[in-house]
Amino acid sequence: RHLSADERERLVTDAASQLGLDDLLDRKPRQLSGGQRQRVALARALVRRPEAFLMDEPLSNLDAKMRTQTRADLVELQQRLEATFVYVTHDQVEAMTMAERVAVMNEGRLQQLGPPQEVYDRPANVFVARFIGSPPMNTFAASLDHEDGSATARIGESLLELPDALAATARERGLSEAVVGVRPEHLAPGSRGIETKLRVVESLGHERLLVCELPGSGEPLVARRSAAEAAPDEGESVRFVADRDQLHLFDPVTTRRIDP
Repeated sequence: RHLSADERERLVTDAASQLGLDDLLDRKPRQLSGGQRQRVALARALVRRPEAFLMDEPLSNLDAKMRTQTRADLVELQQRLEATFVYVTHDQVEAMTMAERVAVMNEGRLQQLGPPQEVYDRPANVFVARFIGSPPMNTFAASLDHEDGSATARIGESLLELPDALAATARERGLSEAVVGVRPEHLAPGSRGIETKLRVVESLGHERLLVCELPGSGEPLVARRSAAEAAPDEGESVRFVADRDQLHLFDPVTTRRIDP
């Protein structure tokens, strides 16, 4: 609106080029696929240069290659325009790679707000721990045993030793039970640790996901390992040692994070 024809043409051409629409400008809407229509809608927002953008899953109908390219284009566009982007997505990759701050919502309530890495490293509660990450954090109901200034978490018949500071906090609170969390990349096969039964090995090329279950309870456990390592056989019993400094503890009642 209120622009010369030349300026309109320049802005339309620029937006179309950013979203790969150059060859589609002469088509009618009914001649476009769902993904193409979504890109057109995105271009109609971009070309207006508003002070703030509200985007509700704008990339959901794009194929994988176009989604990756458009994601990078949107980050560059935001930096160039210095505009506010409020971006709604269920895709964790989009949230982690695009956002300066992530707001995790559940049933209309804000669970945590912070930089993506902070949300990943220090989830505020069990919901965030299980939601952020692909695969998400492993969480287990555990009983806590306190002895001689230390504390161990008992998960089924397996024991995990808690870091000293976390053990002291749990002891000060008088916790006898807790939810213990550990991310898949912080588990390694060993002679001690959490006893599991390997169900499936998922190969992703550069890495493998070992999908296991705890005997008795059947609770799932996923470990992320390098593809260079030899994978155990499916159905085999495997023990996993958790990186002691990477254990997370949550209150079993409030589900809130417990920090030293």
